[in-house]
Amino acid sequence: MKDILHDIIAEKQIEVSRLYAPKPSLRKALIDSPTGIIAEFKRRSPSKGWIKESGRADVIPASYQQNGAAALSILTDEYFFGGSDDFVRIARKSGVTLPILYKNFVIDESQVYAAALCGASAVLLIAACMTKKRCKELMTLAHELGLEVLLEMHSESELDYADLEPDLCGINNRNLGSFVTDVDNSFRLAERLPQHAVKVSESGISDPATVKALRSAGFSGFLIGETFMREPDPGEALASFVSKL
Repeated sequence: MKDILHDIIAEKQIEVSRLYAPKPSLRKALIDSPTGIIAEFKRRSPSKGWIKESGRADVIPASYQQNGAAALSILTDEYFFGGSDDFVRIARKSGVTLPILYKNFVIDESQVYAAALCGASAVLLIAACMTKKRCKELMTLAHELGLEVLLEMHSESELDYADLEPDLCGINNRNLGSFVTDVDNSFRLAERLPQHAVKVSESGISDPATVKALRSAGFSGFLIGETFMREPDPGEALASFVSKL
């Protein structure tokens, strides 16, 4: 007689093993990429409303992969950004093999576990959301689960978080309190980051010339979302952007 419990436990062991399985490296992808573009799947913004309410996680991320993205970022916050952890799972099932950044406002261990379970490669930690001590705790857990950490800073007062030596240092050009965006923020703070850090400029990038200038300033990654998501075909918009680099 077939032992159903045996089959269930065997499947659970496979599922749990995925939690600790090696994941594609976001850091390496950006270092090796000629473009460094982290293309973002972002359906909504709390300041601008719906960007692409009908955007599908089984279509757009795969199209980004086909059209030159070095890595992907997927918004998973539901209330403010219309995201979901399932979007990462769906993207993976659609054939996405690129590193995926789990982009949310992570404040608790449960969210780090969720990032690993849904198939992300890296998790975003935001300096403005937590103390330096708390950031270190969550970073340690992420590394134990095989996730890399993109540590996001926005102001000069947050730059000491880089002492934690995250896998990647992000400079957000958007003030998360007012949602005002200024790309010059990346240029202002770049030289204040550790020289060896893999630097990522986030938000407000809409011109290939800006990417070129940021690369000259020491950045390896460029997180771009709305510029592509507002177009009828985000993948084609990415391809056009890449062709101008």
